[in-house]
Amino acid sequence: MSEKIVYQGESGAYSHLACQIGFPAMEPLPSPSFAAAFKAVREGEAKIAMIPVENTVAGRVSDIYHLLPEGGLHIIGELYLPVHHQLLGFKGAKLEDIKAARSHPMALGQVRKRLEGLGIKPVSDVDTAGAARAVSELGDPTIAAIASSLAGKIYGLDVLAANIEDASHNTTRFLVLADKALNLPPNKGPVVTSFVFKLRSVASALYKALGGFATNNVNITKLESYMVGGSFTAAQFYVDVEGHPQEAGLKAALEELSFFSESITMLGTYPADPIRSK
Repeated sequence: MSEKIVYQGESGAYSHLACQIGFPAMEPLPSPSFAAAFKAVREGEAKIAMIPVENTVAGRVSDIYHLLPEGGLHIIGELYLPVHHQLLGFKGAKLEDIKAARSHPMALGQVRKRLEGLGIKPVSDVDTAGAARAVSELGDPTIAAIASSLAGKIYGLDVLAANIEDASHNTTRFLVLADKALNLPPNKGPVVTSFVFKLRSVASALYKALGGFATNNVNITKLESYMVGGSFTAAQFYVDVEGHPQEAGLKAALEELSFFSESITMLGTYPADPIRSK
C-alpha cells in the first residue's frame, strides 16, 4: 500500500490536486478539517499533510497560523499551485441557463468579476469540491459550481466556462507538514526558514526585534501578526525568511530577535519552491 498524504476537503479539492502534483506516488487522504489533518499525521494515519496557507488574490488562510505553532508538526516543504477555476454544471447544462454558482468563499472571491459579467449569483459553500458534489447530486441545470477540473472529472460535471479566475497570477501556496523536521545542511541550495515569535512588552520591541534581519542582510519574505490568548494586546508573529539558521547572517539575526521576544518557535527549514525565484 502506498504512503498517504492528507489534505483538508473532499475529493477533487485544490488541496487534492496539489497532492497529486507534488506527491504523485502517494495516496491522497481527505480530511474534514485542518485540525483533523494535523491529527492524522501526528497519529500516523498519514505520513505528511498538504495545507494551503495563502493565495495571491484572496490572501491568507487565517486558521493555519494558529494551528502551526500548536499542531506538533514541522514544515518540510512548500508548493506553489497556479489556480484555474472551472465553472462546472450538471451534464447537459448550458452556460446561458446558469443562475447561481456554489463554491468556497475564497474561490468565489477569486472569480467575482467574471461571475458579475455572466450575471451569475455567487453562493457560499463549505468547499469547492463539496460544491461540485452537491451540483452533481442536485441535478439542477441552473446551478453550477466553481471548482477544479479534477472535481469536474470526479463528479461527472461539464465545464461550462474554463479558467474563469479574475487574475492570471492566481496562485496558492501550500506547506508540506510532517511529524519530524528535515535535517537540511546549510549552503546546499535556496531554503526557507519559518518560525513564530511573541514579543516582549517593551517600547519599540518590533522595530528592535527585526533590526537584526536588516543588519545581517536576511530577506524576510513574509511577516504576519495575529492575536493570541484572547487578548487585544498579545500579538504573535509568523515569519518566513530566506536562509538557513546555521548560516552566519540568519543565526545572528535570530540571536538578536531572542533578546526582544518572550518565545520563538521554529517551524521548519525546507527547500524553496522554484517558483519563488520567478
